[in-house]
Amino acid sequence: MKRERALQVVLVLVGLLYCFWGYLLFDNLWHAKWLSGHSDVMPMFLSLNTALGVCLLLAVKQPARHRLMIAYGAWSSLAHAFTMTIMSAQAVAHGMHRQDSPQDIVMFVVIGGTLLALLPAKQASPAGAPISEPRFAQR
Repeated sequence: MKRERALQVVLVLVGLLYCFWGYLLFDNLWHAKWLSGHSDVMPMFLSLNTALGVCLLLAVKQPARHRLMIAYGAWSSLAHAFTMTIMSAQAVAHGMHRQDSPQDIVMFVVIGGTLLALLPAKQASPAGAPISEPRFAQR
């Protein structure tokens, strides 16, 4: 029970953080900030994580039923950290410095690792349970 409560707290914190990025997305698009820096990647990244934040907040009440969404949140955070690590290493190799490293890399590793560590176990289906026929709307 403590593990589920910890997961719920993490889901709320990460969900709210990602939802806050919706404000940054709105600001970025409203003022067309992405045009000045030719950074069209940032609004796309913010839109994906804003949607993920809403989904993680919806998963708070019954985390076991939303295991796949939580796993997606974890693995996408780790993939983002991995990509940023490679980009930072390449920037250093070319004598450049990325402003968002290493603190953002650490943040995404912590988010992904925590979500994976608290991921609910798979729920076993009842033994011998038949697969039901699809139900279609009756007229």
